[in-house]
Amino acid sequence: MRLGETISTLWKAFLHCVENPLIREQTHGGRGLLSGGGEARIGRMNKRHAERLVVVGAGIGGMAVAARLARDGFDVTVVERNDQAGGRARIWQKEGYAFDMGPSWYLMPEVFERFFAGFGKKTGDYYQLKQLDPSYRVFFGPGEAHDVPPDRAGVAALFDRLEPGGGAKLGRYLDEAAYKYKVAVGEFLYRDYRTIFDFLNWRMMTEGLKLNVLGKLDAAVRRQFGDRRARQILEYAMVFLGTSPNDAPAMYALMSHVDLTQGVFYPLGGLSAVAQGLRRLAEEQGVKFRLGTEAAKIDTERGRAVRVEARGADGISVSLPCDAVVANADYAHVETELLDAADCGYPKKYWEGRVVAPSMFLLYLGVKRRLEKLAHHNLYFQADWNEHFDTIFKRPSWPEAPCFYVSCITKTDPAMAPPGRENVFVLVPVAAGLEDGDATREAYARKVIRHVERMTGEEIAPHIEMQRIFSHRDFAGDYHAWKGTALGISHTLMQTAVFRPAMRSRKVKNLYFAGQYTHPGIGVPMVMIAAEVVAGNIRKDLGGAGA
Repeated sequence: MRLGETISTLWKAFLHCVENPLIREQTHGGRGLLSGGGEARIGRMNKRHAERLVVVGAGIGGMAVAARLARDGFDVTVVERNDQAGGRARIWQKEGYAFDMGPSWYLMPEVFERFFAGFGKKTGDYYQLKQLDPSYRVFFGPGEAHDVPPDRAGVAALFDRLEPGGGAKLGRYLDEAAYKYKVAVGEFLYRDYRTIFDFLNWRMMTEGLKLNVLGKLDAAVRRQFGDRRARQILEYAMVFLGTSPNDAPAMYALMSHVDLTQGVFYPLGGLSAVAQGLRRLAEEQGVKFRLGTEAAKIDTERGRAVRVEARGADGISVSLPCDAVVANADYAHVETELLDAADCGYPKKYWEGRVVAPSMFLLYLGVKRRLEKLAHHNLYFQADWNEHFDTIFKRPSWPEAPCFYVSCITKTDPAMAPPGRENVFVLVPVAAGLEDGDATREAYARKVIRHVERMTGEEIAPHIEMQRIFSHRDFAGDYHAWKGTALGISHTLMQTAVFRPAMRSRKVKNLYFAGQYTHPGIGVPMVMIAAEVVAGNIRKDLGGAGA
């Protein structure tokens, strides 16, 4: 795409925003995008020290915001409806097994290093990392599996085996991905997009050609690689960003730099060890945690949040006066359930119009034998994986022979299961909003286990001594997740940057949002980045020692 075409298309997106009253209100406080007067920007407040900050939700993003602001002198209380911190990065333990309940890939280590360095700390002060070798194993059907090495030379050799000249093609592709990653991190990720002008700036227009922000990832990869296995290795991460490679912006090629160049790591004790490290750091800064306490209402007066009403596990009401609120709970739940209608910036019809990211059908399995054909991380891709993506995004239904991900963390961390056992986590991406009654779940679990056995050649079912199913109703019940989504909303072009829900409430001046719904989006590193941006906004708006 030529530069002129890029600018033209971005201008059309700009005009779309001008014509869209919802985005127009979001970007200039309802006065109209072209009305002028920067003083009308949402979130403009009197500079003062917010002595009391309430964070709703003890997920990764919420704890990261809490720690930063407590460091800067704010009095921070975190309320969490579940009995442990971490959000989706919780741990579940039973009969000697310890399962990461949600995220299981540790990527972009420099994001975590940057965060802890802000406190004069290192990640190693809170958890220990081990780089995986292989980074992961990919199954393409019975009898065919390939290990993805942790070094670029090893990956190039793998691609040479997949197609003629594959290594050289990969080298060029990864050079482009590294450039996109550098620009994204340096220019676009660590910032808040409050208006369309923040997004459609000269840097975006001039870099748009190189970043290929308007192209589609699958089309870009197909132009360079003929072998479908090579393409799938380069595109699979899109499902963990909540979208199909066919619809993902080509700029997300940067994810190949993340896993194929930077490598994949594992924190001993699982991703929940990271969550517990964040909680410990936050408590060292003075953050107070109220676990088993569910936010029921955000009360406002004259357009400002003044208290959070909550309920303890014992049913006793708790009132927490505040000078500001950070919502790290599900964005749609906060907007439609915790606020009065007059304070709701995004009505229910807005959420109904979003492209919702997948939910996940998860199995936590305790297996009483060693599984020699599995690595720590394992992926299986159908020959035509569009069939699976169609059941998620086009015709919501349970996929018949799905792609899947299997984690076997006892390959790296034997302490996560009893001696001689394996800790197995099975994930199938499925459409949000599906009915998942007991009979449906049990039948699908049996189907998935048989499918995993066929594709990996590993006998599992006869050796399962402990099993738990976690799907839509659990995401909705434990996290109030919109339509039971595991991830939030997808990363389509019109749900990227300024087109994602805002970090600041459009109606309540001292209400802020952290987490996967806002920019930069889905994934543990992304919510860590969002936490830094949100904390900076609050320091600027409300003052404080670090402002």
